[in-house]
Amino acid sequence: MTCTQPGCTGTIVDGYCDVCGMAAGSAPPVTGTHAATAAPATGAAGAAGAAGAAGAAGAAGTRIGVGSGSAPGGPAAPSRPTPSGSTPHGSTTVPEGGACRQPGCTGTIDAGYCDVCGTPADQQGVAAYAPATPGTAASPGHPRGAGSSAADGGGATAATQATTGGMGPEISTRSAASSNLASAALGSKRARESGSVATRRTSGSQRLRAARLGGGITTVRPAPEIDAEKALLADPSVPENKRYCPKCGEPVGRGRDGRPGRTTGFCPKCRHPFSFDPKLRAGDLVAGQYEVAGCLAHGGLGWIYLARDKNVSDRWVVLKGLLNSADPDALAAAIAEQRFLAQVSHPSIVEIYNFVTHDDAGYIVMEYVGGTSLKSILKQRLQAAGRYDPLPVDQALAYILEILPSFQYLHDLGLVYCDFKPDNIIQVGDEVKLIDLGGVRRADDDDSAIFGTVGYQAPEVAELGVSVGSDIYTIGRTLVVLTMEFRGYQTTYLNTLPAQDTVPVFQRYDSFYRLVAKACAPNRDDRFVSADELRSQMVGVLREVVALDRGSGAATTTVGSLLFDVPTPGVEPDDWRNLPTLRRDPHDALVGWLQTVSGTPDERLDRLMNPPKTSTEVLLERARTALDAGKRDIAEATATALLAADPWEWRAVWIQGLAALERGDSRAAQAAFNAVYGQVPGELAPKLALAQASEQAGDGPVAENLYIACARTDATYVPMAAFGLARIRAGRADIDGAVAAYRLVPPQSSAYRTARAGLAELLARANRGLPDLAEALRTLDDTSMSARRRAELTTLIYREALVTVEKSGNKADVRLGPWKGTPHGMRLGLEEALRELARRTPDLSERVPLVDEANAVRPWSLW
Repeated sequence: MTCTQPGCTGTIVDGYCDVCGMAAGSAPPVTGTHAATAAPATGAAGAAGAAGAAGAAGAAGTRIGVGSGSAPGGPAAPSRPTPSGSTPHGSTTVPEGGACRQPGCTGTIDAGYCDVCGTPADQQGVAAYAPATPGTAASPGHPRGAGSSAADGGGATAATQATTGGMGPEISTRSAASSNLASAALGSKRARESGSVATRRTSGSQRLRAARLGGGITTVRPAPEIDAEKALLADPSVPENKRYCPKCGEPVGRGRDGRPGRTTGFCPKCRHPFSFDPKLRAGDLVAGQYEVAGCLAHGGLGWIYLARDKNVSDRWVVLKGLLNSADPDALAAAIAEQRFLAQVSHPSIVEIYNFVTHDDAGYIVMEYVGGTSLKSILKQRLQAAGRYDPLPVDQALAYILEILPSFQYLHDLGLVYCDFKPDNIIQVGDEVKLIDLGGVRRADDDDSAIFGTVGYQAPEVAELGVSVGSDIYTIGRTLVVLTMEFRGYQTTYLNTLPAQDTVPVFQRYDSFYRLVAKACAPNRDDRFVSADELRSQMVGVLREVVALDRGSGAATTTVGSLLFDVPTPGVEPDDWRNLPTLRRDPHDALVGWLQTVSGTPDERLDRLMNPPKTSTEVLLERARTALDAGKRDIAEATATALLAADPWEWRAVWIQGLAALERGDSRAAQAAFNAVYGQVPGELAPKLALAQASEQAGDGPVAENLYIACARTDATYVPMAAFGLARIRAGRADIDGAVAAYRLVPPQSSAYRTARAGLAELLARANRGLPDLAEALRTLDDTSMSARRRAELTTLIYREALVTVEKSGNKADVRLGPWKGTPHGMRLGLEEALRELARRTPDLSERVPLVDEANAVRPWSLW
């Protein structure tokens, strides 16, 4: 029985879908709804529900940085500018109740935001990117990615491929990992090597926003809403092994000699007071408005409480400690500083209602989200499996994709979340919500305390402070924790990732590894420049992951790209000119003028050498046109100039890769395309180009894996990937694999006849017997080759067939065309083919031997 959930390809096994986990007969999930914030839902019960709600309350992170977080002796370095909250260039405003205009989104505008993807009404239809003019600050949306992190990442192995659907045998050797190849310098690495003045990234980014959970690419099982009262802790206490000083982080409150540890006291190292006892009790009335029901969880700033708002219909709210201080003035200042959080309004972010004081303590009053945190989901999986059971990669990516618009919203307001981790993302139904805004601060705030969690916080925060880049880092670390048993992430791998060849999930999903390696790059300028840019690449990675897990045949749908046009199959599939071309930036100042540049490559190049003014798009167009005109020196010089102005301009490295292919330097091409792959791991074009370069360099396993990824993910990439697979497999005498590769090209493709011609020639030259030769002859009917070439192949087929039957005897049950598989029949067929080839041969010196051979091969006749 096939699963009925939208977008799911699973089947029902033992009453549940083997892909999305939905029960048989379940109604499809309803999109566009959000967690209830008033009266509790019913029906949630048990320890799992309590654990989920405890996670929903959100535990604060460990307080790592105090004060400005600046380096000793000087102020913190400024973080990269975040885009303002103004309407991006090229966007449109959708009226209240109108349909969302983001691709793939089915939501409507509700209270100024899409109720599915969260995109503001005044930012609908935002363009993909806007690159900068070399030497100047980049405009929002620059597509350039980070530098050397993903490409330089330690250790790599093969991206394992499933043995299904004609893609060929599983590749699992270490040499098949593309990240093991040399990579061109890019980003901070190039800046160091070249001594460029452009040592900091300054660009922002505008990308498409997320769609519903799973984005229509995969399906995530909905999570039930948790009854608030059943989420309360019966015995609110903090285990001794989790008691640490809130100031210096030393263990406190530990038992000795069989005696339990103290729950209140002073840290023996720094003498700072600590208390793990709840300050509020059930029935306490806070600020004359909030009646405490009990404790939900314990965080870095103390206990988190559930309460009823007596002024608003007894709705459930959460009270989270803001600051404990005996100084009323300091407490008032802290609350005043945090009041900006009440202005945050996004459907995927928990709502802040109020800030109150009670007994010299401050509390944030926020919305109760009755869902399950990702941390609780991981705990439930561990308990069910009896071992650590990480989330499938597609599920983890779906969760993070859904929450990224809320990060972009905060960053557009000049705010940084600071403390993202699995505890702070809640799933309710088929939606997720970002909770616990206690660590949020302004990006330009150099004075407030910085909060984060060991193992998630970016390494530069203590010296440089927080930034959009440090938030991106926490997102990357969260993805790793969700998808693997990340042992040592707070110790051995505090600021690094394990080597790719030591982690099975990294080995299987190479693009996923590149994604998290870039997000967690040591240099913050080498990370994604925005949540939107991260999302745009994450969507591509998710598609690849799902395609790999599906493991059957070639892609049947077109994915499309914001950065590249589709490849051209062509008649020579391995020609670099048929690789995808870069899309132009529609916001470039000279994009209109570029549309007027036409003519031959030489004519276009002449105009591009003398533009009205210089821009990035003009230089990129000049470089590519120079390659088309055979003037590689101009192309390489232009690419070098682009990189001198901006070491993160990966599109210039793409041009360098094309130039290397054109001059036959496959190793240099590998390095260039490998670096580009690290910048945009969700794009297929760099993978296809890297596959072509690797094939030419003799790295067949690497090329094969990359071709497979392209063929499985996007239908427009199937022809070039199929031809590459066929060449590689035929080269190692894997005829079945090569045949399967040619058969990946569907009849509706413009490259179908080219694929059939390749298949016919393969079967003819391999000559594995009359059945293959008969298929080769039939295949010629589907080709568009010239009459002479067809006659040549027909002659080859009959020659091979005659040799076969003369060695093995009659095969009268097999026919090649009108002739039986006997020596007599094959001689008749070969005679006819030779005479046809002679008719198609204009050169008399070549035609006469063909006629002589036809006369010699014809069987004897009896008169």
